[in-house]
Amino acid sequence: MATSRTVPNLAFRHLRGQRSPGEFAAAVRRAAREIGEQVACDARYIGRVESGEIRCPNYAYERVFLHMFPGLSLTDLGFAAREQVRGRAARAAAAGAPAPLITTRNDEESDVLRRAFMTSGTATLAAASLGLGGVVPAPRAGGRFGETEVAAVEEAVRRIRLLDDRHGADRLYRMAAEPLRGAYALLDAGTAARRSTADRMHAGAGELALSVGWLAHDSGSPDDARSLYAEALATARVAGDAALEAHAFSNTSFLARDAGRYREAVRAAQAGQSAGRHLRSPRLLALLALREAGGRAGLGDRVACEEALGRAHTLFGRGRSDADPEWMSFFGEPELEALEAQCWSALGDWPRATRHARRAVALQDPHFTRNLALYRAQLAADLARGGSPEEAAATGEQVLDLLEDVHSSRVRAMLTDTARLLVPYADGATVSAFLERSAALAPA
Repeated sequence: MATSRTVPNLAFRHLRGQRSPGEFAAAVRRAAREIGEQVACDARYIGRVESGEIRCPNYAYERVFLHMFPGLSLTDLGFAAREQVRGRAARAAAAGAPAPLITTRNDEESDVLRRAFMTSGTATLAAASLGLGGVVPAPRAGGRFGETEVAAVEEAVRRIRLLDDRHGADRLYRMAAEPLRGAYALLDAGTAARRSTADRMHAGAGELALSVGWLAHDSGSPDDARSLYAEALATARVAGDAALEAHAFSNTSFLARDAGRYREAVRAAQAGQSAGRHLRSPRLLALLALREAGGRAGLGDRVACEEALGRAHTLFGRGRSDADPEWMSFFGEPELEALEAQCWSALGDWPRATRHARRAVALQDPHFTRNLALYRAQLAADLARGGSPEEAAATGEQVLDLLEDVHSSRVRAMLTDTARLLVPYADGATVSAFLERSAALAPA
């Protein structure tokens, strides 16, 4: 039986030049931000492209690469034509091979998951209607797993984050639980030939638990979120994965703050800082300092909150690092401003809260619809509490427009609180229009 042979992509390697794979991956991420795209590029991805493992990039990477190298085509960059990659199934069927299991996917379709579909005897599919790439193959005969299964788990994590950025959690949460079950089934039933593969599977399963936990958090299921975060933390401890542990504590702190468990939020943030102190990622420590600040603000401790905010700004100012975890792609200046706005809001300092919330909205790329809706909802709430009802209502109307595409119980709950604050000002035309629309808003 003929087998396909991987051909190194020498053209792409030439374009990288003297830069290391990590440095080139950082350049790819910067180029993505320039055009409002989001890719989770790291040195491993660059290595897979150069080795020929990725024959054709997904559409997001295609747009970024063509932006980086204007005038060049995908073929010039050393990739195969997309129709050649996608035509494998048709060629196999023509040759008499059984048809693989494939769903219709959107423009972010990945080569990794196409291979997972085609090589797995059994595949678990979740959220096909949304294009969620939650394909996690079942364990192979003998219970072993390898690169295909690990890559599928890692891609499921990226897919969930991408869809959450654009659509919010409500439509994704229950669907995303399916690939999570598949990932932990692989860990429970399987073994890997190499320690590095096993480590990646533990990390991937833990990150998937955190991603699904965040969907639970954002869709109004805090108990489920807490359980999933605990599962991820246990996975991190078993694997000795400090980066995963820091991420789990970051999410746990955020959830505890939202639930009003402010001391727990502080303790979890401090534990995350301890876990992450040797990871060489100032941005990670900045985010964890912001988590601590949020807990301090909830406790009403303004001095300690300001101290934590100061540390966060200092660390953030050190810039990005190749050691920044992949999941932190969301953490830029808009998120920094939004989290600081939440601190001042908790402390009742509405002018400062409003100022930082305005900056978060102004800086946020409109490509990330969910975060834009969240930041505007925060701004509307701060304006309402700060005595600017008409502007609060106008901002709330903008959030309502975004909720046609974004499904987030958390954002809806914020708007409901804002509407309640604005009821005394219902005589104003803008406020009245907002109250009427928000009252008619269908439940999530």
